[in-house]
Amino acid sequence: MAGYKYKRILLKVSGEALAGKNKCGIDPAVINFVSKEIKTVVETGVEIAIVIGGGNIFRGLGPSHKGLGIERSQGDYMGMLATVINALALQASLEDNGIISRVQTAIAMQQVAEPYIRRRALRHLEKKRVVIFAAGTGNPYFTTDTAASLRAIEIHADVILKATRIEGVFSDDPLINKDAVKFKSLSYIEVLNKNLKVMDSTSISLCMDNELPIVVFNLLISGNLIKAVKGEPIGTIIK
Repeated sequence: MAGYKYKRILLKVSGEALAGKNKCGIDPAVINFVSKEIKTVVETGVEIAIVIGGGNIFRGLGPSHKGLGIERSQGDYMGMLATVINALALQASLEDNGIISRVQTAIAMQQVAEPYIRRRALRHLEKKRVVIFAAGTGNPYFTTDTAASLRAIEIHADVILKATRIEGVFSDDPLINKDAVKFKSLSYIEVLNKNLKVMDSTSISLCMDNELPIVVFNLLISGNLIKAVKGEPIGTIIK
């Protein structure tokens, strides 16, 4: 692993990224591309854990449940189950590419995946297996970004790599505002004070309290993930 800045990473993948150009569902081409990017990192010996979102299937806090009479807690639990679907799909794609992986869920469903047990997750990582954490924290009112920060701290990850569809953190949505400015680096306090919507405030605060850096980058460009692991100046770093 000489030349690699980080030895153990937590990769946060949004559910929306897996949808590709579609508004929902899983794009086979995209999930296969992501798996191959992960494979290039696994082959270096870097240990990888993943937290995956579920917004491509169902978002707990969002328009998905409006008019259905679903209150927040119930909607959040539905969103957690959506992350399990994505985790199983990613696991299947990884193993199709020859990468051994394990799915651990914060909500017990032993016929489907392992329950989240921190020490077991650490053993998997030490054996160079990819560990996919699903079902968020297992609690409503907490996002998968917060789950990513929590799991990263628990497994002693060196960094959170926040995978997005844009090339870092901008002053405004670059897909809407062409004059939006990209930040090369930010402090945790700047993210909170500017109310930048890169991750929710709880997840940013957790990282700040534990001095865990975050790199925000575009996962859908070939080679970006390995560059991020090497510590090359890519995307936006928050520390």
